[in-house]
Amino acid sequence: MDGMWLLSAACIGFTLAMFSSGLSDLRVMISRRSVDNIQFLPFLTTDLNNLGWLYYGYLKGDGTLIIVNSIGASLQTLYIAAFILYTTEKRSPVYLVLLSLGVLVLGYIYFYLWIPDVGVRLNQLGLFCSAFTISMYLSPLADLAQIIRTKSTKCLSFPLTVTTLLTSTSWVLYGLQRTDLYITVPNFPGIVTSLVRLWLFWRYSQEQLPYRPLQA
Repeated sequence: MDGMWLLSAACIGFTLAMFSSGLSDLRVMISRRSVDNIQFLPFLTTDLNNLGWLYYGYLKGDGTLIIVNSIGASLQTLYIAAFILYTTEKRSPVYLVLLSLGVLVLGYIYFYLWIPDVGVRLNQLGLFCSAFTISMYLSPLADLAQIIRTKSTKCLSFPLTVTTLLTSTSWVLYGLQRTDLYITVPNFPGIVTSLVRLWLFWRYSQEQLPYRPLQA
């Protein structure tokens, strides 16, 4: 039981550290009152991912998932609000937010009304959340190709890479401990991509320029 408590604490701590990497972008937006080159989609997709896992944790009664994703969703919503406030082109992000809210409502109606059996609902939701998480972990692969071509890791954040590795590893161990494949499987790509990034930092260490932290 003590080991499970420590593992749960590690999942919460490492994941929130990864989510809080977006605070650097938040400071930039507030101080400069502009969004500069900050990307909007990572905030939105991470928020949707958090909300999906929050519902999964609620259905399963998993306090660790509930805590992590409640705080994560709150942080991402804060980043989204700041982006919309300071961007000069508000139409596109507002449209994406409204579209996402519509998808969430339809998803809730589907899971709540069309799937009354909680077990079936939990399995389908877990499968959806797993697929979404895997796609998020694999999305930076295109950037890795550019890094190899330019032989520069200036677009990567070393602290975020290490935090992602620790976060993914802790969730894999947590999923194994809870015998939950929906938690275990989607976090393996996070370990793999983080190790690839660490190799790139080592491979191109002499060519590396000061990094700019990436958002969550």
